Amino acid sequence: MSVLIVIPARYASTRYPGKPLVGLKGASGQSRSLIERSWRAAQEVTGVARVVVATDDDRIKDAAEAFGAEVVMTSPDWMNGTERCAEAHAVLGGGYDTVVNLQGDAPLTPHWFIEDLVNGLRDAPQAEIATPVLRCDAATLNGLLDDRKAGRVGGTTAVFDTAHQALYFSKEVIPFSSATYADDDETPVFHHVGVYAYRPDALAAYPTWATGPLERLEGLEQLRFMENGRSVLCVEVAAKGRHFWELNNPQDVPKLERMMVEMGID
Repeated sequence: MSVLIVIPARYASTRYPGKPLVGLKGASGQSRSLIERSWRAAQEVTGVARVVVATDDDRIKDAAEAFGAEVVMTSPDWMNGTERCAEAHAVLGGGYDTVVNLQGDAPLTPHWFIEDLVNGLRDAPQAEIATPVLRCDAATLNGLLDDRKAGRVGGTTAVFDTAHQALYFSKEVIPFSSATYADDDETPVFHHVGVYAYRPDALAAYPTWATGPLERLEGLEQLRFMENGRSVLCVEVAAKGRHFWELNNPQDVPKLERMMVEMGID
């Protein structure tokens, strides 16, 4: 299976302008940009034919090329990373069996998340798109709940059926639970990991569909597939002792830096 990883990155984020170029300090104290850390995470994935950064901004292009990334320039009119990935795949001439969207705000994504994701899509011929989900421990769940209490839009949660077909994704914490969990307890909540694996035909069709009401309300690009009757496979992945969090808000920077220090990531 020929796999292309695209890292979509835009400068003009509504919630966090310039986010891809924000510096994050690792265990040694060295600061690297968010986009570089995401690119480095992609380099650790096995079985990948090509990794590119897709952007519409020369500042991101120059920074990415400076640390050795291949860059594809895309339209500034795209609303989300899936649309940007679709253009990047077309610009590169297609020909890949699977296109992976590794969003540029998830530098702590371990390689096995993506490897398991690609394998999950390969083994589920009925699925047109797959995305990882990670069962929350109590600390992660409390972090999601704290964001919502503070009025911050943080991580996304997912619910799915017995065949792991997605039922819904939300920036609210779903499903609701009134239980109290100890620090190491598993919870019924699954954190959606912002990575996607697409079959090329589904990816190419995506930009031709209108934005639906659920996508518009939640601001979640994967809901467009569901609103158009397409199957989204949720692939459960294991943390294996690794922390996972995405950079959604400026308040996440010290949290990610602390996690990198704890995991010895430079």
